Formats: sequence, C-alpha cells, structure tokens
Amino acid sequence: MTDAAASSAPVLARLTVLAGPTAVGKGTVVTELRRRYPDLFVSISATTRKPRPGEIDGVHYHFVSEEEFDSLVASGQMLEWALVHGVHRYGTPRGPVQHQLDAGRPALLEIDLAGARQVRRAMPQARLVFLAPPSWDELVRRLAGRDTEDPEEQERRLVTARTELAAADEFDHVVVNDTVASATDELARLMGLGS
Repeated sequence: MTDAAASSAPVLARLTVLAGPTAVGKGTVVTELRRRYPDLFVSISATTRKPRPGEIDGVHYHFVSEEEFDSLVASGQMLEWALVHGVHRYGTPRGPVQHQLDAGRPALLEIDLAGARQVRRAMPQARLVFLAPPSWDELVRRLAGRDTEDPEEQERRLVTARTELAAADEFDHVVVNDTVASATDELARLMGLGS
C-alpha cells in the first residue's frame, strides 16, 4: 500500500477507557479534552442513586430504578457495572457507546480499575489508558488539596490507589499527568483526535 493510500484509509473508531487512581485528575483531563473537542462522545454512566441538586438526567448520569438497572445487566446492555459503597450501582450502558463506534466516531469512558477490567473482557479491542501521577507524593498532595474527604477517607483512598497503581501494566498505555495540558495532548494523540 502506498503512503497516500495508507493516509486516506479510514481509521476504525475505537473505544478508549481512561482509568487511574483517586485524585490523579481523570475528570480534569476529560474536561479539558471535551473543551478542545466538544463533539467527542464521553459516555454517561447509569446509576441507581437519586439525582443530587443541580444534576440533570442524561447530562450528569442516567438515573434509573433498581429494576431498570437489573434489566440492563440481565440483558447484557451494560459494558461494566459495580455496587459502590454497598449502596448504589453505577455502570456504562453499552448502546450509546456502540452507536458511536458503529457511526465511526471514537468514544471515551472514564471509569475505575474494576470497570476497565470488565470492559476489557466485554470489548477486547478497546484501548485502555492508565492516567498516572508524576509521583506518589504528588498524588497524596493532590488528594489532600481537594479537601473533599476527611483524613480517614483519604487514607482509604490511598490504600486503594496503591492497588490501582500496581495494575498500570494491565493497560495498553500509561499517560503521566504531570500537567493537564500535556496529559490531554497525549490522550488526544492516542485517540487520533485533531489529526
């Protein structure tokens, strides 16, 4: 194949899964990516919890009943799902993601390690990207700097973060979030955005 033919060949749309430890900045990087690429599809999770003030169904989450969630799981319509804190379930509906991919558009999921592992089993062709901190000390500083968790919760999250960091080699790519701009640049490059 010539270089010209190779460059004009269509790029197959792929699902990209972004995961990483608490406080690494996944949400911040995804927000910046969406600012740069407003048409990028970022999956919206379904949850059984009630909306918080200001949350809009279909924008922040798809708010569903326990029965609806059961039906989605039973019919294989969830790419991944989990019971969080033993109370509410969260998951990624397969349909909207598949619709994007079928239309030739890339899709992005921002989920946790367990969810990434489930997606790997459900869609082996997905690209898994691990967002890593520049150092352990920086991760601790970022978590403390958020000031959203008490010291006990921070410690629980750091224990989990150590386990998550140890799983980075399960991913196709590791992106170090030393700055939001550089991490976003790298994620965009991996996804073939803007090229």
